[in-house]
Amino acid sequence: MVGRTAIKRSRLVPLAGFGVLLLCAYAAGGYHLIKKVSLGASPGGGEYFDYITVDSAARRVYLSHGTEFKVIDADTFAEVGTISGDFKRNHGIALVPELNRGFITDGTLGAALIVDLKTLKITGQVKADDDADSILYDPASKRVFTFNGSSKNATVIDPAKGTVLGTIALGGAPEQAVADGKGMIYNDLQSTNEVVAIDARAMTVKSRWPVAPSGAPTTIAMDREHRRLFVGGRNPKMLVVMDADTGKIIGPPFPIGDRVDTNVFESETGMLAAATREGLLHIFHEDSPDKLSVVETVKTEFGAKTMGLDPKTHNLYLTTSDFGPAPPKTEKQPNPQPVAKPGTFHMLVYGQ
Repeated sequence: MVGRTAIKRSRLVPLAGFGVLLLCAYAAGGYHLIKKVSLGASPGGGEYFDYITVDSAARRVYLSHGTEFKVIDADTFAEVGTISGDFKRNHGIALVPELNRGFITDGTLGAALIVDLKTLKITGQVKADDDADSILYDPASKRVFTFNGSSKNATVIDPAKGTVLGTIALGGAPEQAVADGKGMIYNDLQSTNEVVAIDARAMTVKSRWPVAPSGAPTTIAMDREHRRLFVGGRNPKMLVVMDADTGKIIGPPFPIGDRVDTNVFESETGMLAAATREGLLHIFHEDSPDKLSVVETVKTEFGAKTMGLDPKTHNLYLTTSDFGPAPPKTEKQPNPQPVAKPGTFHMLVYGQ
């Protein structure tokens, strides 16, 4: 672990007869491994894992794991259930707690599978499009959006009826998305080096903004109060801060590790974290809406690039597996990558 410790957000608390008292939040640095949880093999063999979603209110953590979803207790880190069904390769889950429903993308099926959040049983399926990947629920419009990579579009779903409302052509291959809570959604287009702003109610793209000097944008998080987007790119490997209303890049870019796959932002403390496949967890602090500073870089494990944040405990959850050596180079694969070992899937919990 390298870097420095930074003090996070402070707040002024009025005291009768004594003016105000300045209360400082805990230090941003000092993230370390507090728990490693082995979760075994995915049904059907192989080893694939993707998005992590934390339901802090229900104290659950949802972990994508190929042909199943693992459900973990956010406090004890024990496995409390498994979502299984006709999955081919799942990616993410969008939670709609008021309907007791979750929607899970399966890229091979090109669909979103509906799950009962109490029983963890699959109750239905909604057709999306090929390579359905990232997914989110927008509370403002009360709609679920799947972002379909190779199809270069988004499918809009009515979560109450379980029906498709429409498809939004995006003009590039989408990655992750974030909603501002007011009806706007922001999505990375990795293939065109852009962020697009989507009107969730009108189901149209309103703006397109370049992410240069970063490129191949893959991850996105948002400070909704101050209207800032934090976008992580893979080529060049940089994180940038963007104004969510104008698309302007604010301040200098920040170098990050190889193949970033998740950003998370915590509004209470101003902490921003970015996880990369090479096993680097970058911790930043939003000192002001126009200033981001480096706090520390924590060494995790190779492959630990997907991440979720629990705002109650401030813990970060990551998943990975053990990896074997890369296979020999071939004409078709001149840059082979390390291979995940089946049955070694595990969760890493980092805290302060």
